Amino acid sequence: MALLHSNGFCFTAVAFNHPPSVSHGPGTVKASCSPFSSPSLPLLSLQRKAIPGDNGSPETKENSLVVCFGEMLIDFVPTSNGLSLAEAPAFKKAPGGAPANVAVGIARLGGSSAFIGKVGEDEFGYMLADILKENNVNNEGMRFDPGARTALAFVTLRKDGEREFMFYRNPSADMLLQEDELDFDLIRKAKIFHYGSISLITEPCKSAHLAAAKAAKDAGVIVSYDPNLRLPLWPSADSAREGILSIWNTADIIKMSEEEISFLTKGEDPYDDAVVRKFYHPNLKLLLVTEGPDGCRYYTKDFSGRVKGLKVDAVDTTGAGDAFVAGILSQLAADLSLLQEEDRLRDALKFANACGALTVMERGAIPALPSREAVLNAMLKLVT
Repeated sequence: MALLHSNGFCFTAVAFNHPPSVSHGPGTVKASCSPFSSPSLPLLSLQRKAIPGDNGSPETKENSLVVCFGEMLIDFVPTSNGLSLAEAPAFKKAPGGAPANVAVGIARLGGSSAFIGKVGEDEFGYMLADILKENNVNNEGMRFDPGARTALAFVTLRKDGEREFMFYRNPSADMLLQEDELDFDLIRKAKIFHYGSISLITEPCKSAHLAAAKAAKDAGVIVSYDPNLRLPLWPSADSAREGILSIWNTADIIKMSEEEISFLTKGEDPYDDAVVRKFYHPNLKLLLVTEGPDGCRYYTKDFSGRVKGLKVDAVDTTGAGDAFVAGILSQLAADLSLLQEEDRLRDALKFANACGALTVMERGAIPALPSREAVLNAMLKLVT
């Protein structure tokens, strides 16, 4: 890994110690903290409309676990927008990685989540393990590699808050997760198993990903997929298309962006329903297309539509899609019957849109993920 030197970096303080819940020693080590319980998801109404949630019973809570698989890393986000990485005067250190963002987002919303992935046996890796624990995310499936560093990503923010990435992973620890390091018991306990495509790029993580997904499917777990295209990480555009689509038919729930539709179709119109429906395979339960500040579209076997987004002033769009995914998965984990009832699904998607909107108002991914109370307050302002 390249060593980075600069007198211009300033980091926000994140207090952490080597956690007593993580054993240290030679080789790969395993986090050993217990699963965490989170506040229940009560039924709440907004002008007589219910936001989906569970009844808070232990049985419901136990059955609403979302396990997120993949990468967790450190994002370095510039403190000023509209500058190149070379021009940025300073960077804010922020934990991130799409699957980890979703896990923390669900826990912040009062849901039950766990993370499976690998980080370096280094200060950043220990910090990330602590952050999961502090956010009530079960980190028992986390592994530490003594020979590879935790991944880093430097993010360029345009003036509109959109991003470009530069990654340091040659290889990073997340790429080295092996099948025999997976916590299959944790995977089989899940109500929903969620992942992206970055873990498909290189071995041995690709084989671990495929084995984890197969274990989830065999156990009857709902499988959720967010391609989360990061083209610079793939060897080529063609390999990215092939890799992303190679597991398409495994998923029960898929979330895509407009940009990903254009990329996967080599330039077809992402707003054309006929184009979008090409991605709907026979066993899919829900296809979601996010449209940034404009909201999202949804497609099931029986109905489809659009849900408007919340208009906010974007500071940093990092993690917005992950916050949206956390919002909808937290609702579906509590009650999968939402998939059969369009009105209730639309309410859940309004909640998810609000999660995404609030996240873009702060810098960084995990630091910006909203609480359930913040989301409901934002939604109440729209109807009062």
